[in-house]
Amino acid sequence: MMKRRVAAVRKHTRSASRRDAGGTKTASHGVASFYTEGTKTASGEKFNTMEMTAAHPTLPFGTKLRVTNVASGQSVTVRVNDRGPYVRGRIVDVSYSAADALGMVGKGVAKVKLDVVQ
Repeated sequence: MMKRRVAAVRKHTRSASRRDAGGTKTASHGVASFYTEGTKTASGEKFNTMEMTAAHPTLPFGTKLRVTNVASGQSVTVRVNDRGPYVRGRIVDVSYSAADALGMVGKGVAKVKLDVVQ
């Protein structure tokens, strides 16, 4: 029986999460849209377009996000209670009332910055 040497390659895995010095998570930037229809959210709640809520593809339900309209500087804090958006290139869907507070109802979309608050 012949012995062979095999090279092993290991990937380096960071053990610390990516956070800045202040302890808040790094902000993400992208396009937000809003939605007004639906009866039930992915979290099981009844959808209410007048609440300050949002749909995000991966953040846990209940996460508080500060959404800032990059063009106007207007911001609002929303609670993640749904999954989405399902349109390529968008990072968050907000409820109608949040979109109104951000000044994006007329255009339907806006470039935003997301910061995890809690």
